[in-house]
Amino acid sequence: MTTRVLTGITTSGTPHLGNYVGAVRPAVAASHVQDNESFYFLADLHSLIKAQDPARTQRSTLEIAATWLACGLDPDKVWFYRQSDIPEITELTWYLTCVAGKGILNRAHAYKAAVDKNRADGEDDDAGINAGLFMYPVLMAADILIFNAHRVPVGRDQIQHIEMARDFGQRFNHVYGRDYFTLPEVVIDENVATLPGLDGRKMSKSYGNTIPLFASRDELKKLIASIVTDSRAPGEPKTTEGSALFQLYQAFASPAETAAFAGAFVNGIGWGDAKQQLFERIDAEVAPLREKYQALMARPQDIEAVLRDGAQRLRQQYAMPLLKDVREAVGLRDLSQVATTEQTTVEKPSLPQFKQYREKDGRFYFKLVDGHGEMLLASSGFDSPKEAGQLIAVIKKARRADELETPVMELHARTDIVLAALQQLRDAAEA
Repeated sequence: MTTRVLTGITTSGTPHLGNYVGAVRPAVAASHVQDNESFYFLADLHSLIKAQDPARTQRSTLEIAATWLACGLDPDKVWFYRQSDIPEITELTWYLTCVAGKGILNRAHAYKAAVDKNRADGEDDDAGINAGLFMYPVLMAADILIFNAHRVPVGRDQIQHIEMARDFGQRFNHVYGRDYFTLPEVVIDENVATLPGLDGRKMSKSYGNTIPLFASRDELKKLIASIVTDSRAPGEPKTTEGSALFQLYQAFASPAETAAFAGAFVNGIGWGDAKQQLFERIDAEVAPLREKYQALMARPQDIEAVLRDGAQRLRQQYAMPLLKDVREAVGLRDLSQVATTEQTTVEKPSLPQFKQYREKDGRFYFKLVDGHGEMLLASSGFDSPKEAGQLIAVIKKARRADELETPVMELHARTDIVLAALQQLRDAAEA
């Protein structure tokens, strides 16, 4: 079975060594795994949430596309495309918005962090927060669900977004009565390296401590020479623990080279010599890629053609057929095909409901059944109907799977189906 693996790359800023080691290099290696169908996209729509500099957005998109191609991503063997070139993604975003719970979006980490900061600063909760930030998880869900991706590699800070994509996809499937969307699984790589920057903190554009991946040879040498070190003199033993120099070297070196470099630390290598060795090791790997990158940057029309070709083929093979089914599902249909009211009226299925009952053992039980009478959940026994009723009230308020984990319940189906049924009950009550 082919596994669809999807990776998004936000088009903000110039790629640096941390991006290369932590994302680009491992993702390119993963693209060669057999039985994987790999999707790599430039998330230019996402970047607009924070970036309002059109020229910088265009330049960043070009630099990042050229970086991935220079580092070995083969557009003939993977799907490589620009998010904004597939209008079906934004159309699907609206359909998912219409089934997404606002309460879930209220709990999104990025939105909550922005609100918390406003409160700490004494501002109105939503001061300076645009709707794009609030709706970010729905657009991300559309990115994933439109191609029915099976696996999505992300950092731990993005796990919640994959859970939301599952929730929105399951909700749509439930409302419209068919599995239109595959529910994606999150993939966390615990071995992804995080590189230190010039000041020893995590290499990040927000700290201004980055080393551009394709800096010129002279600039690369100058930046490495500026890495902060301690005052220990040549000949004085040095520790590798906490050393930005050593961590950077280790990210590019073989185990044997790393062991030799560690030995040099113990033997008191001077910081100037250590930085020279680090420069030579990084440049040995980056120099051939830098040459490819510069050639690509000199021909932006070739990159544009690659991205447009990938998007067009994807639209024809996946996006357009799926959206045709989705439009049909929600009722956006060809009016010339409408039959008479009598012919097209479909009886609306009954809502899910809880049923309480007493068994021969004298104890009280309850179950949750869907609109067709199929049992979704059944309880163990209670000594009184009041106890059973109290637990039913707790379950009705549950909005996450972990809230359903209780020893007094036996689940007869996936918790996401139970949650979808409960959401349907809540929606009906609100209506």
